[in-house]
Amino acid sequence: MSAIAFFGALESGLIYALVALGVLMSFRILDFPDLTADGSFPLGGAVFAVCVINGVNPWLSCAAAVGAGAIAGMLTAWLYVSLRILQLLASILVMVALYSVNLRIMGAPNLPLIGEETVFTPFVAADYSNQFWVQPLVILAFVVLAKLLLDWFFSTEIGLSMRATGANACMARAQGVGTSLIIVLGMAISNGLIALGGALFVQTQGGADVSIGIGTIVIGLAAVIIGETLIPAKRMIFITLAVIVGAVLYRWFIAVALGSDTLRSIGFGPQDLNLVTAVLVVLALRLPYIKRYFKRRAA
Repeated sequence: MSAIAFFGALESGLIYALVALGVLMSFRILDFPDLTADGSFPLGGAVFAVCVINGVNPWLSCAAAVGAGAIAGMLTAWLYVSLRILQLLASILVMVALYSVNLRIMGAPNLPLIGEETVFTPFVAADYSNQFWVQPLVILAFVVLAKLLLDWFFSTEIGLSMRATGANACMARAQGVGTSLIIVLGMAISNGLIALGGALFVQTQGGADVSIGIGTIVIGLAAVIIGETLIPAKRMIFITLAVIVGAVLYRWFIAVALGSDTLRSIGFGPQDLNLVTAVLVVLALRLPYIKRYFKRRAA
């Protein structure tokens, strides 16, 4: 694998690490099966693109993208806690609605960002010679900051209440925890992180597209499962680290698979990305069982 391909896989993995952190919060912490990610990821990209094109500072545009994603997550949670719609169905409804919302925001299926200022602009050389390693470095800063904030948040009283709500909502309510507000807050943070990933993604791709969210939740889940399998942990500081590592390794596995001469010789190519993704997700889902099998054999 060339250096450019390696840094490209790292860049993509770090972007989806933000998605994986969001998925961790909804699926693992809150025990909320949330498919809103497939809509909030392109929502973040759409909001960022429109803001930047209209002259808004890129950093403020990223903040606006996070806010839009948070609102989408809050809407999903509201459908569940207020209207008593099933969690999965509520997230599907919001995901479907966001497709039209994203089209409304952009005014077209896609928006080019060529020539527009991004968060990478101050750090990239005029001839773009350092772009291939500077962009992953800037995204890494976003990921590290998000991880540190989450680690701190889950050590606070509200964060502990959120973990208790996901573990046993009835017991949490009996201890005086307002589980409805906690769920709304958790879903807002989750989808805000995912939308931030979408905002960074469109900056690396040079444009926003309404279809970039397809399969986002699958990638996030795969990253969480791979990370938990490779780095089993109970402390939150290591759980968030495991998720980040899982996202980077997942994208690296895909890059290696698509760049394999053996696979290319039998006809695999870039058009088979979704197929390779599905196979890797199946393997990721089976990893815990395979690991337990070998442990039993060793015993």
